[in-house]
Parts: sequence; C-alpha cells; structure tokens
Amino acid sequence: MCASRTGASLRGSLRRWLRVIDYTNFLPKINAIDYKSFSHSLRGCQGRTRQGQRAAAREPSEPMVVIKKTPTIQDVARHASVSAATVSRVLSSPERVSETTRERVHAAVRDTGYTMNQAARSLRLKAARTILLAAPNIGNPFYSTIVDAVIREAAVRGYSVLVASRIGDDPNRWLRDYLLSNRADGLLLFDGSLDTGALHGLWDDGVSLPLVAAYDEIPDPQINSVITDNRLAASRAIRYLRELGHSKIGHIIGPSRNQSTNERLVGFREGMHEAGLQVRPEWLFQGSYNMESGIAAAEWFLAADELPTAVFCGNDEMAIGLIHRLRREKIDCPLDISVIGFDDIAVARYFDPPLTTMRQPREDIGKMATRSLIDIIEGTVPENEPIHVVLTSDLVVRESTRRIG
Repeated sequence: MCASRTGASLRGSLRRWLRVIDYTNFLPKINAIDYKSFSHSLRGCQGRTRQGQRAAAREPSEPMVVIKKTPTIQDVARHASVSAATVSRVLSSPERVSETTRERVHAAVRDTGYTMNQAARSLRLKAARTILLAAPNIGNPFYSTIVDAVIREAAVRGYSVLVASRIGDDPNRWLRDYLLSNRADGLLLFDGSLDTGALHGLWDDGVSLPLVAAYDEIPDPQINSVITDNRLAASRAIRYLRELGHSKIGHIIGPSRNQSTNERLVGFREGMHEAGLQVRPEWLFQGSYNMESGIAAAEWFLAADELPTAVFCGNDEMAIGLIHRLRREKIDCPLDISVIGFDDIAVARYFDPPLTTMRQPREDIGKMATRSLIDIIEGTVPENEPIHVVLTSDLVVRESTRRIG
C-alpha cells in the first residue's frame, strides 16, 4: 500500500514536470517504472548516506583554515569606542581632535593592525602621504633599529616611508624632484654632512620642505632636530676610563664630514682636559665608522712607541675591528687594553669580549623624529618655533674594559 502511494506520488510529480513539453513517446515508459523497486532502492541509498555521515563524524576533521579579515576603519572605531568619522579626523586632521582621543585612536590602530589605503587617500588629499628618509650608509647596522622605528611610527599616522642613501652635498635637484612630484611630503635627514645652504636655497625658491634632522646634529638653529648628546656622551666615556685608573687614552675618530664625529672629538678632548690628561697625537686616528677603520687604527697604534692602555672609539664597528686586529698580535682586551665603543649595535653584546659602549636610544630617535616631522607636515606645531630635542646616551658596561693600577 505504501509503495503504491509512493509510486502514485512520483508519477504525479514527473507528469507535472514533463507536461510543458511533448514527451508523448516517453510517458508510457514513466507508467512502466517499477516504483516498488525504486522506493526500495531509494531507502537503501538514504541508509548508506546516513551511515557515511556517522562515519565522517567519527573521523578526525581537517583543521579549519581561517582567513584573517583585513582591519577596517570601522574596526578601529569600535576598538577605540569612537565613530569612524572621528578615526578619519585623527588620521587626516589630528589638530581637530583632542589629545586624549588621538592617543586612544592611535592605540587602536596599533592593536588592530589597521593600515590606510595610501593610494586612495593621496588622491583625495593631493598629497603623497610619504616620508623620505635619507642616510649616509643604509648598510650600517646602526640604522636598522632607527629605520624600523620610523616605518612603524609613520604607519600609525598613515604615512609610508621611502629610504634613500647619501644624497650628496648639492641635493637641490634631487630633493626638488621628490617634493614637487608629490613623491614625498617631508624629509628625515640622518646625514650631518649635508650642506644646509642647499636646503635654504630650496626654501628661497619657494619649495615647501618640512625637515627634521635626526641623530646627526646640524649646526643651524632654523632646522628642526632630534639628536643625541654626542659631546656629553664622549666626555662621560673618558670620565669612566679615568675612574678605572687609565691615563693613557687614545681615540679613533669618525669621518671628518660628520657632525657627530666632531661632537664626539670635542667631548673626548673636554673629558681629557677635565681629567688633567694629555691628548697625544700618536694616539688619535681618523677612521670611517667601519671595521676596516678599526683594523687600520690598530696598525697605527702598534707603530707608535707606546700603546695606550685604553681607547675610546667613535662607534662600535671601529671598536670591534680594533680588538680583532690587536688580538692577532697577542694583545688581549681587556687584559692589555680597554676599549669603549659608541652606539650599542646588536652585535656589541655578543662580541668577544662583550663590548662596553655608549648606547644611543635609536628607537626613540626614530619615533620622535617621525612624530615631529608629521606634526610639521600636518601643521599641528607652530611654524616659527623650530623643534630641538636632545636625547641622552647611556654608558653600558660590559667586559671590554677593566680597572688598572
């Protein structure tokens, strides 16, 4: 009876489906279907399907692949408990928003990983939303931490970063091309050897040039700067060596064109003068902020009538080169000679011996310089008040120095 009803139901469904087309020759075949056998087969298929489902449920499932959603401005707004319009104002016109709200939105940007669509935003604002970072030697490990800090801080404010190596003594054409073509809105300058007269030439020609000099001091009060206390740090290094009992102290100087080199040399001389010590020309060597300079300095000191008992190096790379070359002559550091570097690059703590050095706050330099430049670009600081920030370098005592006497 059940099979009969099932067959009748299936026949009715198939007839309704086929009635719009002339299937006259096919209809007798529909009536001839053994619906009892068909119904039995259908129940068998259903049973096997249920068995397969139960077996699949017992088998361990493959891990689900989760595609992470790209954070949107709405996500930032929810995270900061503000409107999307407020987030947009903070990122494009921060001067229109309170400091408390700006900090909350910037924290939400970092937490969510939100980045702005630079291309679309640049078209709307007719600006590049890009910072140009110029440094004398990008391969120098000193700059890696700074560049990373600049990129991260710029991203929070909705800017990208172009990184370029030394731009030369006459950057007018090169800088003009970047600024007038909207490829960059401002310049972070890490090259103290640059002729500031060339920069003033651009301003005199009417080229807008938001600029912050970082790390290397530029002796021009009209130029914004975020620097470290090179002179005082060098003087502190000499004071520390004097406290260890050293009176015969040499110095490996950096490249003469760098302002940081000049500041550290002045600090060295001041420290020696304060300690009542003589600066001996045969213990001064002009280097180039690389390990080869340290090796060459070792050759210079070895050729002198007497070795100094301690050497203050203008940077860590020269200190490492010096120790390496002296070791080949069986002169041990710190047993025979104490060495202090400058910068505290990553390898300094892992070198043998671990290097005593003056640590520069490189991450803070990058962050503060970037923050200052973007504030200038966006007009949130007075134009007639140049920014001047001086950060402190700290003495990091490791195993390349020792007490004598």
